[in-house]
Amino acid sequence: MYLPRNLISLLYNNLIRYRNSKSLRVLILVALEPDALCACRILTSLFKRDNVLHHIVPIAGYGDLARIGENEIQRMRNEGEGGTVICLGVGGLVDLGDILGLDPPSTIEKEKNGIEVWVIDARRPWNLGNVFGGSPPEDSLPEISGNARKRAVQVDFGEIKHGYRSGRGGVMVFDDGDIGRELEAEREAYFKLEQMPEIDDNGEDLDDSDSESEVLETGRKRKSLSDDENDDSEYGGSDEPPTRKRRSNSGGSIPSSPHRPARGGLLIAQGSIVPDSFQSRSQSPRIQSSPRQDKPLSARKNRLRLLNMKRKHESVLHKYYSLGVTYSEPISSLMYSLMSDLGRENNSALWNAIVGVSSLELYGRAITGINPPPSESNPFTGWGGDRAERIKQVLRDEVRRLNPPDPKDSNGEAARGHSSGILQTTANSPTDTSIRLSPEPRVLLVRHWSLHDSMMHSPYLAARLHLWSDQGQRRLDKLLAKMGFSRKQCNQNYTHMDMELKRSLRQSFLKYAPMYNLDALAPPVPVNGRGREGWGFVRSWGWSGCFSAVDVAVVIGAMLEVGKSASLTRKATNSSTQADEIAEEEAITEGDQYVERFWDAYDALHDIDVLKAALEPTMDLHRAIHRTGTAIFKDHQLRHLRAFRIAVVKGGKDLHLFNHPGALTKLALWVGEAIAEQEKDKGGRSTPLVMAALNERRGIYTIVGTGGRGLDFGYQEKEKDERAKLRKKKQDEKRVAREKRREEKRALKAAKRSSQNRDDWDEEDEEDETEVEDSSSESDSDREDDAPRRNRFGNSFQEVVEETNARVRIESFDHCVVEVKKDDLGIFLEALSSKSVMS
Repeated sequence: MYLPRNLISLLYNNLIRYRNSKSLRVLILVALEPDALCACRILTSLFKRDNVLHHIVPIAGYGDLARIGENEIQRMRNEGEGGTVICLGVGGLVDLGDILGLDPPSTIEKEKNGIEVWVIDARRPWNLGNVFGGSPPEDSLPEISGNARKRAVQVDFGEIKHGYRSGRGGVMVFDDGDIGRELEAEREAYFKLEQMPEIDDNGEDLDDSDSESEVLETGRKRKSLSDDENDDSEYGGSDEPPTRKRRSNSGGSIPSSPHRPARGGLLIAQGSIVPDSFQSRSQSPRIQSSPRQDKPLSARKNRLRLLNMKRKHESVLHKYYSLGVTYSEPISSLMYSLMSDLGRENNSALWNAIVGVSSLELYGRAITGINPPPSESNPFTGWGGDRAERIKQVLRDEVRRLNPPDPKDSNGEAARGHSSGILQTTANSPTDTSIRLSPEPRVLLVRHWSLHDSMMHSPYLAARLHLWSDQGQRRLDKLLAKMGFSRKQCNQNYTHMDMELKRSLRQSFLKYAPMYNLDALAPPVPVNGRGREGWGFVRSWGWSGCFSAVDVAVVIGAMLEVGKSASLTRKATNSSTQADEIAEEEAITEGDQYVERFWDAYDALHDIDVLKAALEPTMDLHRAIHRTGTAIFKDHQLRHLRAFRIAVVKGGKDLHLFNHPGALTKLALWVGEAIAEQEKDKGGRSTPLVMAALNERRGIYTIVGTGGRGLDFGYQEKEKDERAKLRKKKQDEKRVAREKRREEKRALKAAKRSSQNRDDWDEEDEEDETEVEDSSSESDSDREDDAPRRNRFGNSFQEVVEETNARVRIESFDHCVVEVKKDDLGIFLEALSSKSVMS
């Protein structure tokens, strides 16, 4: 089921209203990423205010999710009181009813309460079984009288209505607006397939006893899309429609996910890292009709119609799943919308939402998947084109509303930069915790680093100035010299720089940066108080410090990836000491490390001292990214394959840092953006990139695939609407022409009936149905031409696993991140090179 955006507070109000807080079990599953962490902070602040007992569980991957299903979910079921499981950044791509081990409806109907699962995730495509299935069983009303009032509809074709009552279980997806606006075709196809009778698509004909009425009966039978699917298969390939018959915990029929992981995580089978069972999937075979004399003509004709309808609806779902993993509105923004609907907005929640939104760009999460930033269109729109800028504009309005300027301190406010554009580095008072708008330049941790280092380690500057080369570093020095900044001033901490230089920094950027192809280095100056597009956010913690939202997102991300202690990011060169450190690390499982890092990052969101303590390891991580990226270019480690480029990191003192998928993704985006700028200078178009890093202790390679830049994923909404109108016009013209041809054929059939037998005009019906299917594919083709190219590495990775014996584990919620056994890297890359990694 899915909850429309305008009813986002419905489930929360039901949770508070209909449950006893003393017995309520609320389990919050949080992905290890800044956006989910910020959303968790917002939600838990609501729970604390309403005295809702809750338990937070960090989730590193599908293995953790399956263990939660086996342990916590089963405990909640055995207690019989039900409960609520809230998934923040977890499980949007998979069949949660299956992986969490939720009960079939026959068992739940016997219990007083069910287990509700709230799914709040920015990843797409949705598992349609979660979105349109997962409905709880309907309660049977006692017959009081003949004129008893009819109960209001609570769930209408998967959509939760205003009168919905909680407590009976089910999977509920929070819609950010995309489901109701963009998934009408998928919704229709899903329910059409669900309502179709069971029919095999394997060439077998219907029984002679099947009458036409029986064939056309569309009771609420569950339609299995493929009988070849193994119930134990994992994931199955994200480019295929749901193919297994499964029931949710609450009575609704839902298909399994094409991304479903194994129940116990991704296990080691036959000495290799593989899912429980990767089985190849194929489209349903074409019909091989039996001789007509073996069946009544009406039954054969209706069977043909049903199979054509089946293929048509399956193709809609197939196309949806084959788009690849993309990203929609950040879930921290969605949680702030919930708080806004409840009328409980405050600065802390607003700041968490701002940090969560700001973090999306650090990991390249865009509406076309994980890709470097766009090179064209508006450089300030960020991860989601105009939609991202609209969300940021709403946050800017909220900042102005909740943080009005103090009229008694107008001069001080102007001096600190809110009006003049100077970067704010101090608070207005010892108790000042306000949020302000700030014209943040695209440099890294500028308030906490030297100006030279912050510019040197900025991915934006590194790509455009070619800072991996000596010539590029001289270009940076020349830019600073033109701006009038001495090397001595640039090498000291920014807060200690000359005040006049800090006042002139922004104007110098705007004047000299365009000479070096750095037009987006600083946001433009507003005219008459308007035009603050591209402006960032900054918050003060009294005299303790001042951080921008991007800086906080950078630090929180680094804490999740390498920890808060600088010692964790450095490896001793002494072999005996290094061996002792590795032995100590082996004593602590990776899961324990991730949990510890999660709670440190959770505290850092509201504790300025913890945040400042993590600055040094954050800087170490970005120094390592710069060193490793520079080595890749200087040592010519990039290799060209047919569909993408590949870079493998096998050694160096920073190798251990890139065992974490988040850190490796940042390195891949750094390299990918640099490649894009190089090819842009040559008039070319950047290709996708595969980055692999060796984990020596585990004997595996961690691999991430990013799409090439130069993609139009910052396309304007106006252009999108125009293309949609043109596409609709073409479809209408085709539909009119199709109806005209059908009328002509009907007239022709009527004329032939008197002189030809039944078989002749049955053949024409077959041609007519085939024409409908063909026209649908033409419409889909038009739709594909209008869509921007997307990152399909997740789909391609799973296709390789199905076709080869490579030992692969897909554990990350981002399916473009995989782990491959060290000895199988060559096999994996060779098979991957023949795949389509962009769609």
